Amino acid sequence: MLAIFQAAGWPIWLLLIASIVATALIVERLMSLRRARILPPSTFDDVVRIYRSGTVTPDIIAKLESSSPLGMVLSAALKNIDAPRDVMKESIEEAGSGVAHTLERFLTTLGTIATLAPLMGLFGTVVGMIEIFGAQNPTGANPAQLAHGISVALYNTGFGLAIAMPTLVFYRHFRALVDGFVIQMEQQAVRFVDVVHNSRK
Repeated sequence: MLAIFQAAGWPIWLLLIASIVATALIVERLMSLRRARILPPSTFDDVVRIYRSGTVTPDIIAKLESSSPLGMVLSAALKNIDAPRDVMKESIEEAGSGVAHTLERFLTTLGTIATLAPLMGLFGTVVGMIEIFGAQNPTGANPAQLAHGISVALYNTGFGLAIAMPTLVFYRHFRALVDGFVIQMEQQAVRFVDVVHNSRK
């Protein structure tokens, strides 16, 4: 492996750093964006039970808010339990925007790496081409320098694409996952608003 990095020249180290960062972010997002962590299945029923029991206290709201992203959205509704429907919905939307921003953490960096990796590979290719042309002299080409320039050009192009493709796949996957979670949280929050206002009738 070290021989490959040496053959690819110094531009490959930039790609290596990008691949390490991308891998770390992918693992972190895979751990953080688990459905059970974002949308615990019992949270909605627990909130409805708390509301119907009439035991809504600041401590319960704080505990719910820190339990999960869904809990944070539903706690916004609980804070405005006596407010009109429009006010409750507005508070839910504001909380949902904050939660969406939190869930999208590091996705911009991941998308940037997916876009930048092929360009970094292209940069390595250009460096390799410069070395190839530098190998030309009046007495003929230096075969060792020519081979090294070709290695730099091809390895960097290959590594750039190898990093960009899976990173882009994971970036798109995480974006779709976050969008789906936000929609489901909003749907559950609207269901809770319906429960509250139907009980008032």
